[in-house]
Amino acid sequence: MDKVFDVIILGAGPAGLAAGLYAGRSRMDTLILEKLAPGGQIAITDEIENYPGSIDHETGPSLVNRMAAQTEKFGVATVKDTVIGVELDGEIKCIEGVYGKYFAKAVIISTGLQHKRIGCPGERELTGKGVSYCATCDAAFFEGLEVFVVGGGDAAVEEALYLTKFARKVTIIHRRDQLRAVKSIQQKAFANDKLHFMWDTVIEELKGDGILGSIVVKNVKTGETNELFADEDDGTFGVFVFVGFDPMSSLFADKLEMMGGYIVTDDNMKTSIPGVYAAGDIRVKSLRQVVTAVADGAIAATQAERYLEGL
Repeated sequence: MDKVFDVIILGAGPAGLAAGLYAGRSRMDTLILEKLAPGGQIAITDEIENYPGSIDHETGPSLVNRMAAQTEKFGVATVKDTVIGVELDGEIKCIEGVYGKYFAKAVIISTGLQHKRIGCPGERELTGKGVSYCATCDAAFFEGLEVFVVGGGDAAVEEALYLTKFARKVTIIHRRDQLRAVKSIQQKAFANDKLHFMWDTVIEELKGDGILGSIVVKNVKTGETNELFADEDDGTFGVFVFVGFDPMSSLFADKLEMMGGYIVTDDNMKTSIPGVYAAGDIRVKSLRQVVTAVADGAIAATQAERYLEGL
């Protein structure tokens, strides 16, 4: 068998990085597996105002970079790989990645969430060609153009506000007649002259020949449909989708106790299998924020240490 780590952490978002920090400080031989860059959803957040002790003008990337540096300081190894299979029973757990197998006595699952899609015709074909799920990543491509943001929660409104720095006009398309975002964010949105609202509306179809050219929208109250076309001088516009998230938990569906796609844990992050813990957005919880994710990660690593002491 290859090297057996004390603990393997799946995912390098805030929960995974916090778990890595606590595991590393406890002198556990720790490996973080992450298929992309560290950070998870927070890595694409332009502004963070609700994390205690954050610096002025804190961004997701700046916060995550400091977290990642802390884990490295305590000797935590990080490997880029995509997990395709897991064997979690027994004293030695096996994590199978695209590039190899990894073994550990304990596993902390912090795989997080992924963006939901609208689910309408044309969405997949035009993703990256006018359709985006990350304003921080793609806003600059729409400098001086018109863009639409789909959704009405915190993420949608925050990203719409960010887009007003680049686009000449930003319209929020929301299926309800009022936003779901917290009041402080709503106040900023309604005070922004470049931000407009299309209430009681959903997108039925996205059209374009290689690039987004029009949007078919439907009023959910009247049933009326309308097709919106890009300005002829622009040739295209943008659609940014923020309609929620799905837990990245399919690998664990038949192995761990789940609820609505989320992993069930107790207050100590313990799952239904000894030595396996879940932390952050992937688990059943009432609040999914950076501050609760890092708390989960700290608890999971501490409990993993106690588990290892008992082996």
